[in-house]
Amino acid sequence: MAIRTFTRRFFIVTNIITVAVFLMACANAFLHPDKWWFIAILGLSFPFFLLLTLIFLIGWSLVRSKWVFLSLGALLLGYTNIRALVGFHFSSKFEEAKKENTIRILTWNVKWFDEQTRENNRQSRRKAMLDFIRTENADVLCFQEYFEPGPNGPYSNIRDIRKMGYPYFYRSIDYGKAGTRNEMGCAIFSKYPILDSNRTIFTGPVKLRAAESLLYCDLDVHGQTVRVFTTHLQSVLLQKKDYRDISIIRNAQDSMVEASKSLIRKLRQGYSLRGDQVDIVRNKLDSCPVPEIICGDFNDVPNSYTYFRIRGNRRDAFVEREGGLGRTFSNISPTLRIDYVMADKQFEIVQYKRKLLPYSDHYPVIADLRLGSGK
Repeated sequence: MAIRTFTRRFFIVTNIITVAVFLMACANAFLHPDKWWFIAILGLSFPFFLLLTLIFLIGWSLVRSKWVFLSLGALLLGYTNIRALVGFHFSSKFEEAKKENTIRILTWNVKWFDEQTRENNRQSRRKAMLDFIRTENADVLCFQEYFEPGPNGPYSNIRDIRKMGYPYFYRSIDYGKAGTRNEMGCAIFSKYPILDSNRTIFTGPVKLRAAESLLYCDLDVHGQTVRVFTTHLQSVLLQKKDYRDISIIRNAQDSMVEASKSLIRKLRQGYSLRGDQVDIVRNKLDSCPVPEIICGDFNDVPNSYTYFRIRGNRRDAFVEREGGLGRTFSNISPTLRIDYVMADKQFEIVQYKRKLLPYSDHYPVIADLRLGSGK
């Protein structure tokens, strides 16, 4: 009897702690990470505590305990976060043939086209990436961590992408020097004419790669002006050592305390810088006078301040047309959907897909949108 009482109390206390952490992770969506950085870091555990809360809900239901209402209440309070995390359109299929009056957007963090930053490479990975881009036949391409070795070089990305049928482009040179072999930043390529373009530079330490950009292009889409934004928000800048630290923490090795401190320091730094960038992005979106689409590598998860601040009342293409967790970053955890396509309410999200390619540490995301049918 004593063992049974102890076991019940153990599960009740564990359930209370689980719900408390779950709700704090939910609060991450509404708290600025510059001040509430520890809640932002806790937010990364949201999928795990969501799963635990569901397990408690099922367990208490099976034994018909009133404690079921604790987990049920927590899930109801976290509904907005859950809907941002999980897509429920599991039967959706992507039709390669583009429907009439739709705009196909492809966004991809191309990781400098990988091998272009290596010496003595054969460009095989870059070629495979360009071949994929060509076959998708998108109307607009948005790249983050874009690399340009020079328009007159043998491996000019500008030249080769324009040859695919994208005569219009706009890019930022966030790192490197114009005219040299190391021009890096964001880029937009379009089949539609560009009427106007703009670059907003994020301020921050160059050594932390914080001085990146928000770009937009106003496109003439069959006589209608559509503004397309793309950006690469502050990264945590994980290096090989950091991935080793993650492995140490997972395996509960003796040096996990020091490894944890190092990771927390990097996460805090990244959240602080990214929070300020997000506020800039939101202000630009709110002042946009025409229908807009924003896509890119936000470097943050769906239950974050970053996601909810940028999304506002916009449509998330994944949530509206896909199922599951939609991972877009290939490392660390299957819960990391950090690349997005969002559009204002004037757009209908027609279809969405990810392509699980091995060429970058991010997966490309493609979405078809139709202007004028949104409700």
